[in-house]
Amino acid sequence: MSADSWKLTLPCTRDEAEAIDAADDLAIEAVIMTTEEIEDDREHWRLDAYFETEPDAATIAAIRALVPSAGDHPATVEHVPAQDWVTISQAGLEPLSVGRFFVHTGDEAVPEGLRGFHIPAGRAFGTGHHETTSGCLAMLDAMASETVVNAIDVGTGTGLLAFAARHLWPEAKIVATDIDPIAIDVTAENAAINGVDGVELIVADGALADPIMAGAPYDLVIANILAGPLISMAPELAAIAGPGATLVLAGLLETQRADVVAAYDACGCALETVDRRGDWSVLRLRAAKERFVPNAPFDPKGRDGWALDI
Repeated sequence: MSADSWKLTLPCTRDEAEAIDAADDLAIEAVIMTTEEIEDDREHWRLDAYFETEPDAATIAAIRALVPSAGDHPATVEHVPAQDWVTISQAGLEPLSVGRFFVHTGDEAVPEGLRGFHIPAGRAFGTGHHETTSGCLAMLDAMASETVVNAIDVGTGTGLLAFAARHLWPEAKIVATDIDPIAIDVTAENAAINGVDGVELIVADGALADPIMAGAPYDLVIANILAGPLISMAPELAAIAGPGATLVLAGLLETQRADVVAAYDACGCALETVDRRGDWSVLRLRAAKERFVPNAPFDPKGRDGWALDI
């Protein structure tokens, strides 16, 4: 967000913050961030919403509806000068060490024996510090001894998970996709910063793009997005997975796990492992021995309501 903007602030709880984070579409034109104000205190969090123009009463009411715990607490609305709020939100994060990987946003020295990834604070999310991303890194690290020849990272964000896959399986074909062209630009920049070569980048809605279909089947499918999209995309992700392929899914709360698992079970993908991290879960699933074929064409405008033949 490079132009001047307006900031609205309200108190909230951790439960409300996680519900906002997990929501598929809030239908509010704003950049919304939630912050823990007191460490390990579920009741003292803060919501900050950033707008291009001063929010009107209806918009303030819509934001307030997201945090019922705020009650009658007055909403603070202030004008702020031009700043990049994604960069600000990621700046100053502590380095993260997960398995073989060391992820940092600054110029910290990489410990001996670890593969460092410098992911600058910038225009896309995915620095590894959220439980879902660090959980995916750990899940991939645990798979290092397995054979992977064709992998895809759907919803790549900063490219971090695709870079980790490239390090673990240097001879494999690695594809990284995102619906957001900015994320793909950021991934390309981060690949250059980190000396990562050979990751094919595709702007795509889910797995529906022709280049993704043409590259299938994949023996590793990574999707760190949100529960809603994971559920609705189950048929297409299962369809690009090869027989016996591994699927690593994240971005879901533990309370959403059963629904996500059920969606993939209906497509022949069985749950193997759960990595629980706080309120979040990372899933490892195994595709069936015979490749899943849906009995209807893919429809990007309506992925729900599939009748499936397994």
